[in-house]
Amino acid sequence: MTAQVTLKSGEKVKVNDHVYCSPPWSVRDGTPYSVARIMEFLPPEGAGKGKGKGKEIYTRVRLAWYYRPSDVSDRPVADSRLLLAAIYSEICDINQLRSRCHVLHRDKITDLAGWKKRPDRFYFNRLFDPYIKKEFDVIQATDVRNLPDNIRQVLTSRYEYVVAEKEVVPDLTDTLRLCATCSEWCANPDTVGCDRCKNFFHMSCVQPPLLAKPSRGYGWTCAPCSKRHEEEVDKHDVRHPTPITKPKSNAPAPRGRGRPRKDRSLAEKEENVEIKYFKMWPFRYFGQYTVAEDTLDPDDLIFPRSATRVGPKYQATVPTTLDVPSPSDPEQRGGDYTVEVLSAINTLTDEEIAEMEAWKVVLSRNQEKLHSVDWLTEALRRFSQAHLLNRGWSTVDMSVIPTRPEKWKKGETRHTDREWTTDEVTAFEEGIFHYGAELRAVHDEIGTRSMAEVVRFYGHWKNSRLKEENAQIRAARLKAKDEGKDEVSSATAAVTDQFSDDEGSIMPGLSRHNNSCGACRTRESENWWRAPKGLATDILCDTCGTNWRKYADLNFRTIREDALPSSKKGSDKREGTPLNGPSTKRVKTSTSASVNATPPPSAPMAPQLRCLACQKNGPVGKVLKCNQCQFRVHAASCGVHVDKSAVESWICDICQNKETLESSMHTDCLLCPRRKSKKKTQFPNADSFLRASKPTEGQGWAHVLCAVFTPEISFSDVSQLRLIEGISSIPKQRWASKCTLCGETSGAVIRCSDCAREYHSSCAWRKGHHFGFEIQPVRHPRRDGIITTFKGETGNMVPIVCCQEHENSKRQLYDICETDETGETALQVYCRIYKQAPVTQAHALLRKARRLDQTLNIRTDASVDVSAEPALHCDMCSTQYSPAFYPSEHYSGRWRCHKCHFGHRNGAGHSPDGSLSPLDDTMDG
Repeated sequence: MTAQVTLKSGEKVKVNDHVYCSPPWSVRDGTPYSVARIMEFLPPEGAGKGKGKGKEIYTRVRLAWYYRPSDVSDRPVADSRLLLAAIYSEICDINQLRSRCHVLHRDKITDLAGWKKRPDRFYFNRLFDPYIKKEFDVIQATDVRNLPDNIRQVLTSRYEYVVAEKEVVPDLTDTLRLCATCSEWCANPDTVGCDRCKNFFHMSCVQPPLLAKPSRGYGWTCAPCSKRHEEEVDKHDVRHPTPITKPKSNAPAPRGRGRPRKDRSLAEKEENVEIKYFKMWPFRYFGQYTVAEDTLDPDDLIFPRSATRVGPKYQATVPTTLDVPSPSDPEQRGGDYTVEVLSAINTLTDEEIAEMEAWKVVLSRNQEKLHSVDWLTEALRRFSQAHLLNRGWSTVDMSVIPTRPEKWKKGETRHTDREWTTDEVTAFEEGIFHYGAELRAVHDEIGTRSMAEVVRFYGHWKNSRLKEENAQIRAARLKAKDEGKDEVSSATAAVTDQFSDDEGSIMPGLSRHNNSCGACRTRESENWWRAPKGLATDILCDTCGTNWRKYADLNFRTIREDALPSSKKGSDKREGTPLNGPSTKRVKTSTSASVNATPPPSAPMAPQLRCLACQKNGPVGKVLKCNQCQFRVHAASCGVHVDKSAVESWICDICQNKETLESSMHTDCLLCPRRKSKKKTQFPNADSFLRASKPTEGQGWAHVLCAVFTPEISFSDVSQLRLIEGISSIPKQRWASKCTLCGETSGAVIRCSDCAREYHSSCAWRKGHHFGFEIQPVRHPRRDGIITTFKGETGNMVPIVCCQEHENSKRQLYDICETDETGETALQVYCRIYKQAPVTQAHALLRKARRLDQTLNIRTDASVDVSAEPALHCDMCSTQYSPAFYPSEHYSGRWRCHKCHFGHRNGAGHSPDGSLSPLDDTMDG
């Protein structure tokens, strides 16, 4: 029968259940609960095992810990239900268990969105090793196929999961790899694969044998494939270029989010799924540094491993010196003579111990020293040394020498830290206030103490604070007892009993109102919880208190400016203050009013709007909302400049065009494919950033997103992103290429920055691909084009579009709405520098004519004299403006404009069929 333990909350837990674990609030210093798995229940330390089933007394528990991503990395993680597994366990007091929770591997969950919506539900798909500080992937053992049958059977029968490096997972999940020479299984460390025939070989089976694998970035081909390749080269056969595609991965495909399932029985079945454990662990390491045959040994270590650091690469080879004589009897470490005796109390008799205790009391008159751990440790060391040297207890003196010698150290070390100055204590307390228990940051704040001294002082300082708090509690109890009143009301006592599993977290004695949550700013809550340091107030409401303790997540709400202290307020509004926000001046109150009078009403919170481009909230004025279609976007990312008085009445370009009719009522993007829709409406959806469209020079429309990320496009006015130009200059290959997302061959495509996939900008946006801008460094500023500076980075600003599955952690990408210190967005900076049409060099018609010349290749015709174009005029109509001038057929030195030249030749006033590109009207208009 499995042992069960009943927690203070009334829940029953057993072995392999997942629980919240945490010491009392005063000890954990405001940190959230830890999530762990119960490995076994243990009796009190030193006690024997109870007799009979159900008669055992358990006071301790062994827990296998899980980490939160914020515990091991500084990068923010939006998913508060994601955990990191670990092969690390500790023994804790059983009273630290709070309540039960559920943790499951990602592949075991059918509906992840529904799983995360349920309380106390977590999941993991990676493992963190606290010793080598590295993360590993966790996959199901049944997904491992590239192993011999005997090893695979042992692995799947013992463990539920396998831990491996990310780059090793595709090899493990591949089909069984056999050597093409000896037909034996190919282990990954000793295997090389041919890049042409895709066969695998042992490095010792090829001729000649390979001593090492090819370097990263290089491939290898077997002898038959190499010979066949040489014959193809000698025959000069035409070889088709190999398409660049992403290598196929055999790892389990990621699951889609989907809609939450309403089948509750399925969710309960997933919670109670059977997990295999071997020696109390459900997984083991099987990665790059594992020998597959070692897994057959049941005593093989399951912990993650790293590369060895033994060898000439890490150890220096010191030559022996014959001239220098070596010491006759060198003292080597590890022997009996090198052991430093810190205490020999265990060898003393009871009479000697009593005598020693009597002498220890008279060593110092300072009572604090008599209870100091450092002082007592040094006193016991000196008493032990006197006993081993057959000296009397009276020879021990603690007031003369504050230092002591240590083995293998040149100088002496202090057995107690020197006294902390007032400035150091002040700096320490300020660091604790700002950083909490992050002692590394506190150490940097002090600057004059070592890390060990800071850790020791933190323990003493925390104990002194607890002593003061306990003294105040005892004084308050005595005072309440003398006055005949209870310390807390019966309702508060009931609440305290209800949450007795979290000692010290409930704030007793607080009323329901007249308080403010430090996170969500609410003023109403049934109970108030203690808040971690760094918040606006020291209390949290019920919802925020539970979310912080269980999920380490807080729903922060910005603090009103009138709620800040007067010393922190300024006369000028900082960036991000809404245009119609409340004034920084506080309401003047009467000095003669009663202290208990009703306070004046506070100013309302500034409304926030969510931008559809970056999905971030912003104040009204920076984020605009169309008064007709409710479209929301950052004003700087759409080329909009609105006065403060017209913010509420702003309408987008498409809605404005319904009234002005300046452009076409057909608002489909000219750069996107023309799809036949059965819907009567022709306007883009107002719930997407693709609603942001701008007119073209031909009264058509194009998405702002498509225009910005298409390199050939420019704007007549980049400040407003209006009059899109250059659609006809896009190469025909881009119009004829097939989109990899929608499959259409119409519309202009762009290419992914990391692979060879081509798709429409709008299709990539709908699929969730990443759009941004990258600052690429330049070596030669004069030769490499225009450079710019954004948020401290200098170089060429390049638009980047990446597929959703690409990893962008190595790149520093700036989002569309990300602003610099001047308040200008990345999209504004890029368009201002790289997207402005040359309006000062030529007017719009001439710029369009030059683009048509490039499309029609008229400039390459030998009959056109380009160098003489600016000074020419037509001898028939005397105009000086024409897309091109042509020499007269009858008079030398005279020129005719484009219209007169073709009109005279054909006897009509228009150009012949085929003289203009069919894309001119459809693309530019």
